[in-house]
Amino acid sequence: MKNGFGKTLSLGIQHVLAMYAGAIVVPLIVGAALGLSPKELTYLVSIDIFMCGAATLLQVWSNKFFGIGLPVVLGCTFTAVSPIIAVGTEYGVSAVYGSIIASGLLVILISFFFGKLVAFFPPVVTGSVVTIIGITLMPVAMNNIAGGEGSADFGDASNLILGFIVLAVIVLLYRFTKGFLKSISILIGIVFGTGIAFFMGKVHFDNVAQADLFQMVQPFYFGAPSFHVAPIITMF
Repeated sequence: MKNGFGKTLSLGIQHVLAMYAGAIVVPLIVGAALGLSPKELTYLVSIDIFMCGAATLLQVWSNKFFGIGLPVVLGCTFTAVSPIIAVGTEYGVSAVYGSIIASGLLVILISFFFGKLVAFFPPVVTGSVVTIIGITLMPVAMNNIAGGEGSADFGDASNLILGFIVLAVIVLLYRFTKGFLKSISILIGIVFGTGIAFFMGKVHFDNVAQADLFQMVQPFYFGAPSFHVAPIITMF
């Protein structure tokens, strides 16, 4: 497949859209669990997306210390959702940031030694871990298909039909097409599903129209990071 600008752009948009939902779901889940207001949630989501971009650039930049040199967009892990909620509930959002910073530094310090243990983690082990993570995330996907947990129409038949139509389009395109069309099956499914949802009255742009066109993330919006032993150990 020849990679022209249009094809590269399409694949890039697909990659962003595929990771975007997963990236913002984490702060939405955490924010809702911590009782944040809609305005506070926007700041939490924006800093999440900002850091995803920063982490992606570090991943693309390959050197002797970090980065794999591949155009892989890094999102926000679901692994830390439960610890973040536990720490935030007990100590506040500032302690969440502090524990992430401290545990991140600790991981950097021990990464050299853990790198030596890679021989003890063959594909069957890492594959099993990834599979387990995928299985544990299936309820999140099903909740989203049902309309989003807590929504007024959660579990409504129209939500389920829409979700499975999108899934069917993606699977069929991926299975029965080749080349570029197969590569952008997810993008086509998202666009197709959004179009159907619009005619079903499920897509609204009122909040988008009222939002600012451009807004910078605000450092220390939730306060300066605070450091406590228990949260740091939990996150680590």
